[in-house]
Amino acid sequence: MKIAPLYKALNREPIFELYLVHTGQHYDREMSGAFFDELEIPKPDIDLEVGSATHAVQTANIMKRFEPVLLCEKPQLVMVVGDVNSTAACTLVAAKLQVPTAHVEAGLRSFDRRMPEEINRVVTDALSDYLFTTEPEAAKNLSREGIPGHKIFFVGNVMIDTLLCHWEKAKTSSILSDLGLGRWGAVRDYAVLTLHRPSNVDKSSALARIAEALGAVARKLPIIFPVHPRTAKQIQEFGLSNGFRFLTRGSPIDAAGLFCIPPLGYLDFLCLVSQSRLVLTDSGGIQEETTVLRIPCLTLRENTERPITVTCGSNTIVGSEPEKIIRESERILSGRRGKGSIPPKWDGKAAHRITAILKQVASGKLPQPED
Repeated sequence: MKIAPLYKALNREPIFELYLVHTGQHYDREMSGAFFDELEIPKPDIDLEVGSATHAVQTANIMKRFEPVLLCEKPQLVMVVGDVNSTAACTLVAAKLQVPTAHVEAGLRSFDRRMPEEINRVVTDALSDYLFTTEPEAAKNLSREGIPGHKIFFVGNVMIDTLLCHWEKAKTSSILSDLGLGRWGAVRDYAVLTLHRPSNVDKSSALARIAEALGAVARKLPIIFPVHPRTAKQIQEFGLSNGFRFLTRGSPIDAAGLFCIPPLGYLDFLCLVSQSRLVLTDSGGIQEETTVLRIPCLTLRENTERPITVTCGSNTIVGSEPEKIIRESERILSGRRGKGSIPPKWDGKAAHRITAILKQVASGKLPQPED
């Protein structure tokens, strides 16, 4: 979702020659391939095919396989996005080979070093030459870590570029009718859940607490859960499957309950979320998407690296305590919560701003940090 608008914007400029590398960190059809198709991203020039492993092994494998790519292609710039292991690994390789790096989505901080993503963010930002931020607070975080201001550019959010670009197409998705929820634009009453972070799904006690709360909310309205394969495995192994009803995509949802469905592509998921009453998630990107869609979001974590989604009023941090999850869900369902506002520069033009800055770099001009 972050690469798609960047590739399109950069590819329109003759000054750039692009080489797209897919590390293979997200490697199966549901979690990767379908997104390339739907977002019209071209086939990668190379797929490193690293697959799944521990953090150390996966990071090491990415570095080992990415280094020959840089030695062969000799790029003038490496662009990385987000905060996954691929982001940090490719940045480390580029830095050691003295290749400048641009980090898209820089400066986000949860201030929780127990999160692998937080380590990736800090390492990537420390080594990057151009840091493109999504919100004003990010620049303050970077400044506190000693990053000079001339490297930092407030450009907006490329995730929102993708959302706005594909919004009309998402409305044509059949996911609502497939689940017996009617058509797009009709009034409906359901919630959407995503859950995948190790802190929530790798410990039976944490997952059981969340399941308890979800069960209480699901007695009032259906909760639709496009379940991550790893999360589905944990639910089964911890003996919690009694609270979850596993469905195929074509099974209609006609009652309250907690319904697990297979993973969805980007357009189906965007359509499903856009019509929901409430989203419960531990995903950072979904906190951003619900903010723009004006859908109330409850974040099932103790913190967030996207605080602007909270200060704008669309997102509430609830952790994994059942009482708080239930209380805040009831508050939303009773209509006692506003829809919040949209942050500055979340307007679909972030990739355009990044491209304009990199054109200055390529032409030998020193770009000026944006306000």
